[in-house]
Amino acid sequence: QVQLVESGGGLAQAGGSLRLSCAASGLTISRYAMAWFRQTPGKERELVSHIRYTAGYPYYADSVKGRFTISRDNAKNTVYLQMNSLKPEDTAVYYCAAERSVVPGITPEEYEYWGRGTQVTVSS
Repeated sequence: QVQLVESGGGLAQAGGSLRLSCAASGLTISRYAMAWFRQTPGKERELVSHIRYTAGYPYYADSVKGRFTISRDNAKNTVYLQMNSLKPEDTAVYYCAAERSVVPGITPEEYEYWGRGTQVTVSS
């Protein structure tokens, strides 16, 4: 059974940092493109960042570029999202997703496996 378990969310002040982790079991992430999405109530789930299985060519949404960094440790079967210079508008539930594809997708429908999400709240 495939499981993606996010952790590291919580409350942070504006300008602060959080590091999200996504631990995978039941699949080998070295064969998957991995992504982080986020969602706020009443809005569609949006792509924050993705990374190829080769760990190259990371993608970032314009809203987080220069502040967030995605990385992966295939040996630990874990993906990370380092979030710096947090803003109140970063407040959302953050989800980890996996897709068996060379080129990561940009829409939620393209991803096969999902975690349950972790809440990130940034206070001003």
